[in-house]
Amino acid sequence: MGKTLVAYFSASGVTAKMAANLANAIGADIHEIEPEVRYTNDDLNWQNNQSRSSVEMNDRSSRPAIQSHVENMAQYDRVFVGFPVWWYREPSIIDTFMEAYDLSGKKVIPFATSGISPIGDSGKNMQALAPKAKVFDGKRFETSVSAAELKAWADQF
Repeated sequence: MGKTLVAYFSASGVTAKMAANLANAIGADIHEIEPEVRYTNDDLNWQNNQSRSSVEMNDRSSRPAIQSHVENMAQYDRVFVGFPVWWYREPSIIDTFMEAYDLSGKKVIPFATSGISPIGDSGKNMQALAPKAKVFDGKRFETSVSAAELKAWADQF
């Protein structure tokens, strides 16, 4: 088996913690998907339809710029992509990430954090952005998920 990458976007730190636990549990490299312009609390106010996150999520063509880049994506066979659930799907910055790399032939496995929202059609959305990859449906986890549970889940792929 080739190398594994855990790439993640985290607006509040919750997804970052889970991504680190997953990477440690499975012996993977880790990469933070960092927006060129960080999200403020006002940007993340989902109750304000003029907030940055609301505007991005209402425009399916939105592609927030990313300042961090994966060196040598070709070395990875499996790429776990973590994110908080926004509007019942992956945030637009994940769409930017999916389109930024040639993911042909790779297994891409979404994982998400959310208080109650399901991961929705994120896997299908991400598959459409990387049609030559094998994108799985993925899973939403509770913040209390253990490293052992993450490893058991990841070992399926």
